[in-house]
Amino acid sequence: MKHTLFALSSVAIVCVAAAANAQPPVKPADTPRSDSSRSVTLSLTEYNRLIDLANRSTPPAPIAPVDAVLASADMRVRVDRDTAQGVFNLAGDVLRPGIKRVKLVSGATILGASVDGRALPLTTDGGAQVALLPGPGPFAVSLEWGAPLTFAPGRASFTLPVPPAGTVHATIDLPGEQADVHLSAGVVTRRAASGGRTVVDVTLRPGTMAEVSWSMRDSAPVAAAREVRMLVDTFTLVTIGDADVRMAALVDLTVVQGEPRTIDVRLPGGYELSGVSGPGIETGEPRDGGLTLTVNDPTVRRHQFLMTLERAHAGGSFRMDTDVIALPDVQRERGEIAVEGVGTLELAAAERPGMHRIDVRELNPALQSLARLPVLSAFRYQRTPSSQIALSMDVQRFADAGVLAAVADRAVATTLISSEGRALTEVVLHVRNRAQAFLKVTLPTGATIVSVEVAGESAKPVVGADGTRVPLLRPGFRPNGVYTVSYVYLHAGTPFARKGELQMTLPKMDIPVGLVEWEMFVPDRYVAEAVDGNVIDRRFMVAAVSTDASLATSGRGYGTGGVMVSIAPGALPGQIRGQVRDASGSALPGTTIALDVERSHKAAIAAGDGTFLISGVPAGQATISAQLNGFVTQRQTFTFDQQGRQIEFVLPVAAMSESTTITASGSATPPPPPAASLLPKSEPSQNVLNLQRRTAGVLPIRIDVPRAGTSHQFVKPLVVDQEARVVMKYKQK
Repeated sequence: MKHTLFALSSVAIVCVAAAANAQPPVKPADTPRSDSSRSVTLSLTEYNRLIDLANRSTPPAPIAPVDAVLASADMRVRVDRDTAQGVFNLAGDVLRPGIKRVKLVSGATILGASVDGRALPLTTDGGAQVALLPGPGPFAVSLEWGAPLTFAPGRASFTLPVPPAGTVHATIDLPGEQADVHLSAGVVTRRAASGGRTVVDVTLRPGTMAEVSWSMRDSAPVAAAREVRMLVDTFTLVTIGDADVRMAALVDLTVVQGEPRTIDVRLPGGYELSGVSGPGIETGEPRDGGLTLTVNDPTVRRHQFLMTLERAHAGGSFRMDTDVIALPDVQRERGEIAVEGVGTLELAAAERPGMHRIDVRELNPALQSLARLPVLSAFRYQRTPSSQIALSMDVQRFADAGVLAAVADRAVATTLISSEGRALTEVVLHVRNRAQAFLKVTLPTGATIVSVEVAGESAKPVVGADGTRVPLLRPGFRPNGVYTVSYVYLHAGTPFARKGELQMTLPKMDIPVGLVEWEMFVPDRYVAEAVDGNVIDRRFMVAAVSTDASLATSGRGYGTGGVMVSIAPGALPGQIRGQVRDASGSALPGTTIALDVERSHKAAIAAGDGTFLISGVPAGQATISAQLNGFVTQRQTFTFDQQGRQIEFVLPVAAMSESTTITASGSATPPPPPAASLLPKSEPSQNVLNLQRRTAGVLPIRIDVPRAGTSHQFVKPLVVDQEARVVMKYKQK
């Protein structure tokens, strides 16, 4: 092998040398060249670029993603007797070279196939007709198709196979002048009837079988026309708005005889039709003073549809006469009318012949479901040829009055003041809410809310630029009556000096409060006295209650406790009812009430709100007492004459005074109330003790809560968007 390669190389060298010797001699440089027109001078860069281009390979031609596509299908179908026949013209393209399988249609009975005037052989693949077509290039295929008709009572139909083309259009020629041709999948774009036949143009859904159906009444022997008889019930709702009157009529029509294709409706004058809806309504064509409705299926025996109309009025108080919707071509028409109104108004509507007033509870349930406002008046009628059903209404509208969105029956505030001047205050409100979402609280300057509870559950306040908002329960939510809303806030004030003045203010709230009860607990080493403010010292009110009890029972004595006996108009004969409270006005549940009348003894236990009731009390001299551990027992003697009585007990704390007995024994003039300096010192209520316990481990604050001190109690009735304020002068003991 090596010798062979060497021999070939030697031959090549000899040939190259011979060729070199055979070249003509080179002419001198100054001799002009005769072939200068065929020479090209290139730079090295251009020469290298041409070499690169010559070495590049030609890219392969793009390959189509599919073998063939079916672009469009134009179908012509004619129905004669019991068969449907047609021609499908299909157009498309074969995208790849060679013989390709093209799917034309599925589920069809093909009578013949051709392409470019030549017979086209077909094969089947899973129920689909497949053609073998050469490519690449366009094609046009023509298929002859046929199918039998399916008959049902009054109707005929056939199943039309649809090729999987991009767009599919069909023209269907049916016998008779049909008006109710239906397609299961597709849209009818044109309908024409002439010469006893109906032609429809449709656009079909590609690749989806379509069922074509139509009525056979025209193809059957023509029978004598039957008279149409209908019964109708109309339920009309008239709504009087601020500037318009709206009418909604629910029409329930029953066909007794015949097959009506259209229904004529007469509209009341002055109204504008705003809508017609119903499952069996196909179209609605307006006409003079009325409307013509076309139904989908005339063979259906019952139709329901809803019509809405509107008309304007001058506003305010007005008088109006209005007709109602009527169907003139019915055998019997009856109905009901309900009138409702927006806002505060008074309606006067008189009866007319053929209609009478009914109770609103007798209205049809369908009409009651249409109403969204309280029904003011209701009528029932049955139209006769001589009666005119219309309403004559006098509407008197009144200005809307403001309604309280929320109100608090009572607010109990408890304030603990430390020697550093820091004040911790809890406010508990008994709220009735109807439409308010938040309680707006304007805290004193520098105060911050520590905790919030709504109906016993913790809540989170919302802090805004104009105040703090405490969430309220949604109206109608459980509980649906009175519930408590409480919040605790901390206020850093001025530390106590040896003596000076202290001003305290409760937050301003945006709901009315019936009574504010405020208890302020001052450290024990300071003596304080209220000198100014807009609140009332509760001790004066307790003294007044005691004085009133003395006047009622002709007894004597003063103090924070008392018993008041009065006649109770709402009580039944032989009943004694009442309530037990402490000096701060809080209820005392569990108090034992004992009643002795002659030889009869009765007892009762006060409920959670402090109330009690004793029934079956005989007449005679009665002695009643209220006893609870930790409080002074109160007792009252009076003459019971079987007339219902109301008894109010006020029990002072046991450490304040000894047990007191008040006996009614004839008329006497009570002494005047004592001076403020002679009033007893107030002890802290249970509210103070509860707040002291909460600060021990529940509230996330650090404050030197006074454990011993003096309680100052104040009240302020009917607080509306204002602050309860008190100025106290103090000095160190």
